[in-house]
Formats: sequence, structure tokens, C-alpha cells
Amino acid sequence: MPVYSGDEQREAIAFLGNPASYGAGAERVDIIETQISLVFLAGDHAFKLKRALRLPYFDFSTVDLRRRACEAELVLNRRTAPSLYLEVARLARNPTGAVGFSTEGETLDWVVVMPRFDQSLLFDALARRGRLDGRLLDALADHIADFHRKAEPRPEQGGFAALVSVAETNWQILTALTGGVFASAGVETVRGKWRTALAATRELLEARRRTGTAWDRAAT
Repeated sequence: MPVYSGDEQREAIAFLGNPASYGAGAERVDIIETQISLVFLAGDHAFKLKRALRLPYFDFSTVDLRRRACEAELVLNRRTAPSLYLEVARLARNPTGAVGFSTEGETLDWVVVMPRFDQSLLFDALARRGRLDGRLLDALADHIADFHRKAEPRPEQGGFAALVSVAETNWQILTALTGGVFASAGVETVRGKWRTALAATRELLEARRRTGTAWDRAAT
């Protein structure tokens, strides 16, 4: 897949993809692409740039929206990985036209800065080497469960309405891909099934939203 090259982010992408942008510590820049971001691996650090996109479930179409998304990512993810999320850095163009990390000049974009880690420790890499065992997965599941137990309840969000919104967004995306990717009849069948499933669990979903608990035995 080619590197995303939207005109709005052309200068930022060129700067982040150039090893000279990072000083003597970076001999090359490796780029990892995801649906919503480009991650530039340079030297000992990683720099995550949000793509200038607007989809039904997120909007990064302006520089300010991307700044806010980067800041939110820093706050949210520091809860579980404080050493991995270092800062949000500003890319700017100075009066001479040069692009760099700066607090002055015209803002071009924003990036989340993280320390680079060993890619061989990712779960897919561990699985390929046969090192993703039950003990590690149990430890991960326990950690996630403990995080959810300690999480602050947010009764104003979630529940039945939130899941209906997610499902409707998914339906809109699938519908847009019919005619070669997904059959229209199949998409409508899936939509009917999720509507039935959500209707059957509405009371349980609302009980979880009100109480902030992940499991309400009384409602089951």
C-alpha cells in the first residue's frame, strides 16, 4: 500500500519521512500505515501522524481536530502505558519556509511522540514464534479486567443508544461497499440480526450504563 499522500499533509509527510529531520541518530525512517495514522519510526522514537480524513466514526479533517485527537490519545493511553506516550509535538513552517518541530511559525500538523520499541515483542510476532502462550494471555486478560473494574463510570454515555449508533454506522459503511464487495441482501440480513439482538438486550445494556458495571446478573 503506498504512503498516504493527501495534499494537505504533503509537507508534514515529506518532513517526517526524511531521516535528516531527526539529526544524527536516525539513519533511516520506517513507516507503518494504519487506517487512520502514519507512524514514522526514526532513531529511538516513533511519531504518529493522524491522516486528514473524515469517516462516519471519526473526523481528523482539520489541523485542530487532529491536535485534539492527539491530545486525547495522550491522556487516555497514559492510563495504561504512561512510559509509552511521551508528548504531542507541533510541526510548523518558519518564515523561511523550512519545516520542523517548533512552537513558532505556521502550524502544519501535530504528532504523538513515543519511544520506539522492539517490534519482535508484538503479539503477532510472538505468535509466529510460538511464544504467545496461555499464561501470557491470562495475564493480559486479568490486566484488562482490572482496568475495567477501576474505570470511572460514565452513565451519560454507552448503553443501548450507543450500540445502536455503532451498528448503524457499520451498516452505512457496508452499504457503501455493496456491488462487488458485499451483497446488498447479506448486508440487510446482518442489519436485521443486530437489531433483533440489541432489542433483546436493551434492558441489560441500560442497566450496565446506569450502574457502570460490566455485568449485571440481576438483568440476565
